[in-house]
Amino acid sequence: YCNGTRQSPINIVSANAQANEKLTAFTFSNYGSTTALKSIQNTGHTVKVSFNSGVKVSGGGLSESYDGLQFHLHWGNGSSVPGSEHTVDGKLYPMELHIVHIKSSYNGNTTLAIADSEGAAALGFLIDVSERPKCSPASWKTLISYLDKIPNAGDSANLPSGLTLDSLLEGVDRTKYYRYLGSLTTPNCNEVVVWTVFKESIKVSKDLVRFF
Repeated sequence: YCNGTRQSPINIVSANAQANEKLTAFTFSNYGSTTALKSIQNTGHTVKVSFNSGVKVSGGGLSESYDGLQFHLHWGNGSSVPGSEHTVDGKLYPMELHIVHIKSSYNGNTTLAIADSEGAAALGFLIDVSERPKCSPASWKTLISYLDKIPNAGDSANLPSGLTLDSLLEGVDRTKYYRYLGSLTTPNCNEVVVWTVFKESIKVSKDLVRFF
């Protein structure tokens, strides 16, 4: 059931990307809020961070405002086996972060969102190993410190205030991105996602990437 016509992820061929004047700058709401991140969970397949209400994204060629629900991570084995879902010109990155939103008009109803060909908006951030000092950025060190609290599938822990989405996306120029219409990357692979993959990667020190 994942054999549709607009399946994700894809390999982005940068030379084939076409400029589109409709792809304007995004407006990010509550990405800087110190209370936006609610909890962290080991789903058995990934690490998922759920949001409190109020996280939104608009602009960027989207048809309306979209409410942020959660972000999750994809990884391989540290920096030695890359595990990003999207590739750029065939290059895999060590990790990838996906921020999942659905149309604000659906008021959190994911059933309605997955029946709409543009019901969800996903922001994909590739994560690369940096030459930065150990344990940087500090926001990623903080996030990773919670992995010890969720060792088993189904485990979850509340996140105290302080950590922000902006701090986790530090250093990424969010005005430069690729856009395509795709799908959820897990079954049932619903073709309902407006995908944005940012050109610049998040840079995380090698000692932190090795936790994945």
